[in-house]
Amino acid sequence: MQLVEDRTAVITGAASGIGRETAETFAEHGASVVVADVDADGGEATVDAIADAGGEATFVSADVSDPADAEAMVQTAVDEYGGLDVLFNNAAIEGPVARLDEYDDDAFERVIDVNLKGVWYGTKYGIEAMLDDDGGSIVTASSIGGEVAVPQYGGYGVAKAAVAHLMKYAAIEYVEDGIRANAVAPGIVRTEMIERSIEEHPEMEEQFLNTEPMPGLADPREIANAVLFLGSDLSSRVTGVTLPVEGGYLAQ
Repeated sequence: MQLVEDRTAVITGAASGIGRETAETFAEHGASVVVADVDADGGEATVDAIADAGGEATFVSADVSDPADAEAMVQTAVDEYGGLDVLFNNAAIEGPVARLDEYDDDAFERVIDVNLKGVWYGTKYGIEAMLDDDGGSIVTASSIGGEVAVPQYGGYGVAKAAVAHLMKYAAIEYVEDGIRANAVAPGIVRTEMIERSIEEHPEMEEQFLNTEPMPGLADPREIANAVLFLGSDLSSRVTGVTLPVEGGYLAQ
């Protein structure tokens, strides 16, 4: 069963990790995918993987913190595939691992630019396209760090909390236009971001492994499946929520 057949999805941060897995998952379920990322090599590799599997995808170089790039990536979906049905605001950076008094000011600004403003711009231009296309579904990657305070990830967590709340505004303001907006809140997922954190701070590996009641770390495909659910008609009555995918962490 193909859950998003003949639909168009824009997925940011799709050159690797959760973004790549989600792009491949949507393509497997029949969607045409606009792969957006600042990493051209990784983005093209995602497109190639989708094409090799018989899917349809286009890469667009986009820095989501630049409103012109955000508008252009949405326009690519309209120009290439006739409209926009699903937007997954996934692109993010981790920022420093530091307590608040030690958190670099410039680094904080960059985290907010990418993780919050990037979602704001994508959502704004995504809504414009969906208003011309009988609605759609917006999904944004929040985090367990947006639900509870994870020590030394203050900048990241603040931005993730804000984007989850932004989805509530989008859900309420556009519910009569056929646009749904939700967030997904992953826990610890084995991605390049987590691998970098472990490489820079080896002591954090044990912390990551012991964070969630479920053993091990989540696979990116497990998050992609949740995004697929929120982007498809299976969640047709779901809007304005944050779906945790975190192995029971928030139940503790």
